[in-house]
Amino acid sequence: MLIKRRTFIQTGSLATASLMLPRFLKAMERPMMVPPGNKVLVVLQLSGGNDGLNTVIPVRNDIYYKVRPKLGIPKDQALLLTDEIGLHPALTGFKSLYDDGSLGILNNVGYPNPDRSHFRSMDIWQSASSSDQYVYTGWLGRYLDAQCNGCDRPTQALELDDVLSLAMKGDRIKGLAMKDPRRLFNTSNEKYFREMAAAHTSDAHAEAPVDYLYKTMSETLSSANYIFNQSRLHPSGTQYPNSDIARSLKTIASLIFSDINTKVYYLSLGSFDTHVAQDGQQKRLFTEMNDAIAAFVKDLKDNNRFQDVMLMTFSEFGRRVSQNASGGTDHGTANNMFFISGALQQKGVLNAMPDLNNLKDGDLQYQVDFRSVYATMLKKWLGADDQAILGEQFKYLSFV
Repeated sequence: MLIKRRTFIQTGSLATASLMLPRFLKAMERPMMVPPGNKVLVVLQLSGGNDGLNTVIPVRNDIYYKVRPKLGIPKDQALLLTDEIGLHPALTGFKSLYDDGSLGILNNVGYPNPDRSHFRSMDIWQSASSSDQYVYTGWLGRYLDAQCNGCDRPTQALELDDVLSLAMKGDRIKGLAMKDPRRLFNTSNEKYFREMAAAHTSDAHAEAPVDYLYKTMSETLSSANYIFNQSRLHPSGTQYPNSDIARSLKTIASLIFSDINTKVYYLSLGSFDTHVAQDGQQKRLFTEMNDAIAAFVKDLKDNNRFQDVMLMTFSEFGRRVSQNASGGTDHGTANNMFFISGALQQKGVLNAMPDLNNLKDGDLQYQVDFRSVYATMLKKWLGADDQAILGEQFKYLSFV
């Protein structure tokens, strides 16, 4: 059965989606497992530029309240970590994690010559590049390239979304984007695609791209079956909230418990682009995030896997120090990151709070290069060659 390239590409959503699926992600007769004790990284992207100063609050800093007369969160409303530092009132679960030693907070994370464009700054964070570089592969995609070079049991990465992020795109290997295993399974098992895959045979006169697309589709079908079957082996018994992020984390938990060969999970929440009426928007998003992560952590603890999982949050930039005239904040620079795990080597507030006396054009100045975080995760958590993946050596941090 031969088919022209244009006809193939027009055949449906699965053919389109399969273009971003990795060749290695397929059902294997003897799949490599990720048993208890092996590390899993969960990356949560806070899209839109979360306001870090109203996330980790300098409750005794007069400058903070002076430049945010209406937006600043009063000390008596913040969830106090110390006499000088509090969390946003909606982050009750994060406060509990702080209290039991499962939360790390890294302040002043950014990069030199920051870009305030959502798209450009997100590209910089996802590609792990400098602000004057344009790189078209992601740091986790290059991790896949490095880990799967010449091996027949490659490491896998899954993104809980309909579109694959740049972060997950390598030069040779890419992660797989899906909202949930059942939907991927149902789509891939439509009769049309099954019959097309079964009828195709390689032909010397066939167009090479068409042969490649058929091969990718065939591997997609087996991948969908494998992931769906793995997700059903140990379904989560924990009650999760009714939100997209909670459903994604519940799926991730079930896959972790199944020992599927997946070392990296990626998901996003947003938008945190709070130019107007920030209070309500940030509170709503933080409530979703807080409740979903609280359920996820409980699930991991109940199944004795919290020691094996590191959840890391980031946003493409922070917000301006001063509030604007619309009850919000505009695009800024440096920001904070959260780390959640039962295996933190350093806990609590990991470094100094932002210096509001030392601003540049009204913005925070970064103190920690975000690529030092990536280097730490790659080397100390995932056991990879961070220098080869990032292209240069960055300082390791001590929380792992």
